Amino acid sequence: MAIFNTQGEEGCVQIIVQPAGKEQMNPFGDALYGAGTDLIKTELGAYGEKLFRSGSAYVPGNISRYFSNPQYYFQVSDQYVMNKLKLILFPFLHKGHWMRATETVGGEFSYKPPIHDINAPDLYIPLMAFGTYVVLAGFFLGINGKFSPEAVGLQATNGLLCWLFQVLLLEATLHTLGDGDVPLLDIIAYGGYTFAVVSVVLLCRILWSHCFYVVTLWECFCMGMLLVKIMKRILIAEVRRSENHSSKRHYLLLLVAVAQVPLLFWLGNIAV
Repeated sequence: MAIFNTQGEEGCVQIIVQPAGKEQMNPFGDALYGAGTDLIKTELGAYGEKLFRSGSAYVPGNISRYFSNPQYYFQVSDQYVMNKLKLILFPFLHKGHWMRATETVGGEFSYKPPIHDINAPDLYIPLMAFGTYVVLAGFFLGINGKFSPEAVGLQATNGLLCWLFQVLLLEATLHTLGDGDVPLLDIIAYGGYTFAVVSVVLLCRILWSHCFYVVTLWECFCMGMLLVKIMKRILIAEVRRSENHSSKRHYLLLLVAVAQVPLLFWLGNIAV
């Protein structure tokens, strides 16, 4: 601020000039502003830390609940693969129980891995069976003069869509009857066993096309029986919340079994 004295006709005039770009200081307002800013920062920081802690606890817990440990599903052996394929293709010959074996690791309850339990789900067989299905589909297209990368890609896409449909069907059945927290990878494994069955159907069609319908209907029966046994075990032993839905359970399990007919015919009927 600058002060100038000017001499005029009527006396001395004092002119006060306020510098441009600077506002008058208000100590009381500045104090309130600083206190409010600190309060907001403190509250936001505490709230953000609370959200971060709760989110950090929620994510790992739910990932482990729904996805489990992926390495668990690949602990297999040659003997397990052979026995599991027999179980998938001929479930009515299985003379043992359908319950999963349990163990205690570090004081916590858990299921034994597939290498030690024939009833445990795995992802090795579904992935290998899916690859086998795509190769057989390409071979079938080739011997009929219809082979092309686009045609093989279309069959692979159809296979993935059928796998997705199977998973959604099983998930919907479980949530309708039991509302249980079954790991998603378990359901993906159970749905993927379809490709082991459809690979046999496609192989029989390649060897002798006239047996396609008979083999497909037979494998539909086997796959339906397998899934019904697995779903009953999950609902009774792993979920234990379906006691009040016994009649509904029978109808939905029948729906799961019947749904295998159009599913296997769709996968096995390669367009040529």
